[in-house]
Amino acid sequence: MMEIIPAIDIIGGQCVRLTEGDFAQQTTYDSNPLEVAKRFEANGIKRLHLVDLDGARAKKPVNLAVLENIAANTALTIDFGGGLQSEEAVRQAFEAGASQITAGSIAVREPETVKDWLQQYGPDKIIVGADFKGKHIAISAWTEESNYALQDFIADYLKAGAQLFICTDVSKDGKLQGPSSETYRQLQQALPQAGLIASGGVTTVEDLKVLQEIGVKGAIIGKAIYEGTIQLKDLKEFVC
Repeated sequence: MMEIIPAIDIIGGQCVRLTEGDFAQQTTYDSNPLEVAKRFEANGIKRLHLVDLDGARAKKPVNLAVLENIAANTALTIDFGGGLQSEEAVRQAFEAGASQITAGSIAVREPETVKDWLQQYGPDKIIVGADFKGKHIAISAWTEESNYALQDFIADYLKAGAQLFICTDVSKDGKLQGPSSETYRQLQQALPQAGLIASGGVTTVEDLKVLQEIGVKGAIIGKAIYEGTIQLKDLKEFVC
């Protein structure tokens, strides 16, 4: 069964969404992320993707209090990302209640650091962020495309012991234009041992059905929930 993973992105302690990762294209949806998380939980959701956007800009966690509050007051399994650039930051995230952390840009810039984390914490605790544009990894807060092929990037980390990958198509993120299903299909066929979590562009329940048929491990849903193109009640067929 594919995991349904709603996203909460945090700026200034509030629940927001960006379009294509652009801070100039920000919409604030709720001033209380805990209440949003509780609504998810009340509808049978088990997982949460929590992103500290302030932390991503500051290159260190800024909204750990939000993580701590959600972890203490729900039973959600939380993966936390944004600003995790050091061993201390990763430790702080786990101490605040994260079940998993997402290693984003550091996984491209400092692969040896992330491979050390995989050894130290285990592959079930460290999710590798594979942000992409076209067929290549996107870097520098998604503003540029690297020469690093997406499939090669995932294959390299599989060899290093990673198992879980959040694959975000940055050209689709926040646009409500559907996910990059064909890319996920190709990756799933080429690297069946990779636990792929599709992210970016999920807009409808039909999108989720396509991703489930492809065989990805999970799907992250953000703006579709907040804009109402997917209703929480519609997700019940996907949650155990």
